Amino acid sequence: MQNIDAPILDTSPVTAVDRMALTLFFALVLHAMIILGITFGLHDDPAPENILPTLDITVSNRRTPPPDEADYLAQTSQEGGGNTTEKVRPTQAIPEQAPAVRPQQAAPSPAQVITTDAAETRHHQKKNVIPDTSKPDIKATDLIERSMEMVNLNEQLSESMQAYAQRPRHIYVSARTQEFKYANYMSEWVKKVERVGNLNYPDDARREGLSGKLIMDVTMNSDGTVRNISILRPSGHAVIDEAAIRIVNLAAPFAPFPSEILKDADILHITRTWEFSTTHQLKSH
Repeated sequence: MQNIDAPILDTSPVTAVDRMALTLFFALVLHAMIILGITFGLHDDPAPENILPTLDITVSNRRTPPPDEADYLAQTSQEGGGNTTEKVRPTQAIPEQAPAVRPQQAAPSPAQVITTDAAETRHHQKKNVIPDTSKPDIKATDLIERSMEMVNLNEQLSESMQAYAQRPRHIYVSARTQEFKYANYMSEWVKKVERVGNLNYPDDARREGLSGKLIMDVTMNSDGTVRNISILRPSGHAVIDEAAIRIVNLAAPFAPFPSEILKDADILHITRTWEFSTTHQLKSH
């Protein structure tokens, strides 16, 4: 067998003492981290949310003496600056204005042509008529005629007034009248009508057994004569209505008006309710 030569390794320059010292160093570091609680991580404290960003503003009150030769006029004296060598007038940006609103104009409507077959009319201006201010000549005959007309008008007016004054004065009395001068005369008038009516009771009503009530207005003249008789509400039987009118005419004439009544009345209206009862008697209410 052939002898194989083993490779010759170089000796390491790190000694055992160096290894012991490095091991001891790492051990001390590890114990210090455990004891002191030193940890490594990315958990940093978050920035407070309520802190607003700040802006540092520096106000400079530096006043510079005015230049000997000013390029432009300004509110305060200042030295030029900038990044251009040419003299440029400072400008200020003007905010853009909204375009003016123009009023809308109505679209012109198409012209309409109106034609007519009628003949052309002409308008004539009315002439201003100037009234004649000259006074007409008044003749004597015209004055006489006007005077006669005035006289006739006065006569007619006086006649009308006299007729109005002389017209008869009417007074209306009934069962409700309480004034003595009228109530006394009407009471005597009713008694006479009832007395004559009972003596001349209608035979047809007695024979047929008819009865009924009616309202009758009797107009009396001042001398006691009957002027008019009117049935205001009939009884429903013509026999009874006709008998009431005939009885009043039979009882006429009545007593003339006393002086107390003549002072106020020329005609007296007596309105009463007359009843033809089943006992064949005439009564007034």
